[in-house]
Amino acid sequence: MGVDSEDHPQVRIALRNCGHVEPRNTNPSIARGSYEGFKKALKLSPAGVIEEVGRSGLRERSGNGYGVAETWRLCLDAPGNEKHLICNAAEGDPFSLIVQTLLEEDPHSVLEGMLIGAYAMGAGRGWVCVNAEYGEAIRSLGAALKEMEDHGLLGRHILNSQFSFNIEVRALPGKLTFIDDGQLIQVVEGRKTLPFVSSPPLPFHGLEGKPTLIHQTETWSHVSAILEKGSEWYAAHGTEQSRGTKIFTLSGNVMNPGLVEVPMGTPLRRIVYDLGGGVPEGQNLKAVQVGGPTGGFLPADALDLPVDYESLSGAGTFMGSGTLLVLDDSACMVNQAKSTLSFIEAESCGRCVFCREGTRQMWEILKEITEGKGKTDDIDLLSELSEGLASGAECDMGRAAAHPVLTVIRYFRGELEAHVKGRQCEVQVCKELRGS
Repeated sequence: MGVDSEDHPQVRIALRNCGHVEPRNTNPSIARGSYEGFKKALKLSPAGVIEEVGRSGLRERSGNGYGVAETWRLCLDAPGNEKHLICNAAEGDPFSLIVQTLLEEDPHSVLEGMLIGAYAMGAGRGWVCVNAEYGEAIRSLGAALKEMEDHGLLGRHILNSQFSFNIEVRALPGKLTFIDDGQLIQVVEGRKTLPFVSSPPLPFHGLEGKPTLIHQTETWSHVSAILEKGSEWYAAHGTEQSRGTKIFTLSGNVMNPGLVEVPMGTPLRRIVYDLGGGVPEGQNLKAVQVGGPTGGFLPADALDLPVDYESLSGAGTFMGSGTLLVLDDSACMVNQAKSTLSFIEAESCGRCVFCREGTRQMWEILKEITEGKGKTDDIDLLSELSEGLASGAECDMGRAAAHPVLTVIRYFRGELEAHVKGRQCEVQVCKELRGS
């Protein structure tokens, strides 16, 4: 994990307690402020809590970054007395460490955020849905929940209030690389996890047909910090449209891989070089894949891009899993796109024609190109297939699968054309094109 200093500044909000508390001991967490935010929330009305979160500008820490308070208002106003809440702790990106780190090292910040959200919307039950292979995280969660019960922070009439709430841990079956809200609900209900052809309109018809609030693990950790230190303090970090901080996992060919947490709007260059140390000496940075396996590839000359929702979207990618994969000048971007599509195609559930057939066709085209069999219209066909996926796929994974290919076409078209027209791989990665 990165180190805070004047030369390498980080602002740790979600990671504020990691490395400073014992994950399975509530008392040190309480000494550092854990559950103070929840106690402050109990002094406000549910609507007052939502207003405080709204003033902070908190947005969901994945996807398009929808406004958290807006969703809470919908849940609060939704009809019915029975409401539910879920923490999406599914982490399928093989390079990401965010969920695992938060749950193993500071589960209380996440659980406190869930308490606050439950109070604000009137939920009585909550679930943390986490990868089954994250054994240490599951053990930390179990111990933390037991400690919460011992301190009167779970169950009926929490801290002598009228608020009652319980949390369960639900291990996700198998290795689910990409899981949407509908699948999380299926897991909690004990049903087979298949994507909905048309997902139910959350938050009104979620778990058991009741209003259901779902946020990522990192988002819940931000909630507890906001109530503890105030919306004004939180909103002072980040940009006008993207408030607060974001955790990123630096991976690939970078000197200092690991987790960093920086204010929204921090330029990619500062993250990769000031915090990550850049690429090893003697090599040059070529690209950074932003957002995990379905993220787009941005070239070295895009490193001054501020990392926020709108800037990333305009560049052809998204926040995604928060992984920044650093590639040096020995990487072949055509081969990199092919490898990414191979991973995505293998993870497709196969139910959606656009995703099932589109990712397969794109992978086959890229494979032909890397083998020196590319055709002159392949680039246009790749673009057409990608656009079809982006607009026609039924799930987030299918739609996001267009990012890697479209950004390679957009930023590395010359390299693609060299493979297709010149039958050349300049970095000699594609073995069939070596020596051409």
